[in-house]
Amino acid sequence: MSFIPSYKKISEKEFDRRIRVADSIIKNCTSCPRNCLVDRTKGELGTCQSGDKPIVSSYTLHFGEEPVLSGTNGAGNIFFGNCNLRCVYCQNFVISQNPKTEKRNEVTVERLAEIMIELQNMGSHNIRLVSPTHFTVPILKSIRIASQLGLNLPIIYNTNGYDSVEMLKLYKDVIDIYLPDFKYGNNDYGRVYSKVTDYFDKAKLAIKEMYNQVGSELVYENGVVVRGLIIRHLILPNDLSETEKVFKFISEELDKKIHISLMTQYYPTNRSEKHILINRSIRYIEFANAVELLDKYGLENGWLQELESNEFYRPSFEVSRDDPFNNKKLKLV
Repeated sequence: MSFIPSYKKISEKEFDRRIRVADSIIKNCTSCPRNCLVDRTKGELGTCQSGDKPIVSSYTLHFGEEPVLSGTNGAGNIFFGNCNLRCVYCQNFVISQNPKTEKRNEVTVERLAEIMIELQNMGSHNIRLVSPTHFTVPILKSIRIASQLGLNLPIIYNTNGYDSVEMLKLYKDVIDIYLPDFKYGNNDYGRVYSKVTDYFDKAKLAIKEMYNQVGSELVYENGVVVRGLIIRHLILPNDLSETEKVFKFISEELDKKIHISLMTQYYPTNRSEKHILINRSIRYIEFANAVELLDKYGLENGWLQELESNEFYRPSFEVSRDDPFNNKKLKLV
């Protein structure tokens, strides 16, 4: 039986209700745990420096995701501009931390819906929303419009993990695939390196909500995942990601069957040169220690990036918005 995206099953009335709720939230913005309490519908700006229109910095087919997401045709990536975190090592800093520049990439919800259809027509296996946390309202509106225009692909919510549970509940039975980062196993490192005081506490709640919505089992169609949860964990130098605490939480408070994507693609960029503990790539022993922790906590499902991955997954948004990851090279990899 062919997969039917969850958003196809929601009534217009329910979609309208969720959009109204999301609209009310950004009028006194608590759309992420920063709780800036600004009215984004009137041009007031919080930490993410974003109004109520979506900022689409780039959209493209991408072949550098987990194999079960990229498949043979690529994931349909939509990169949203700005971000609710301020990671000093952000690889996408050109689009995530330059709000004045990215404002020119604001689009209407109708245009965002058209982009989803364009990616579908290009053959993408899915629609991957990259850094979507601060744009729930336009995303919900655009998904509804795109569905009416014939969108029939699963939607991936690819987030930094610093999400509001209240907002995530609005995505229940809309999003089929959750792909969160789980960056840190304590709050202190989140404060130093991502400029937020309670990352670990809030990410645990957010990822638990994602798990409650879609569970731990991955559903496949034609070799590509169409529903489920994959948790990404990027190894940082000097264990600044506190990997053991992250894996302990997943194993003991969620489910050992959850799929983990252990990532080695870290390289010093953005403002990382100002932080001595993070101003280098990771070493083999750090990778090996993280793999041992997967075994220790019984996390057997998922993927490991090769240690050399940091040479291949380096975006160049300043060079090309149409192909920032050099897909030709990624296909060869």
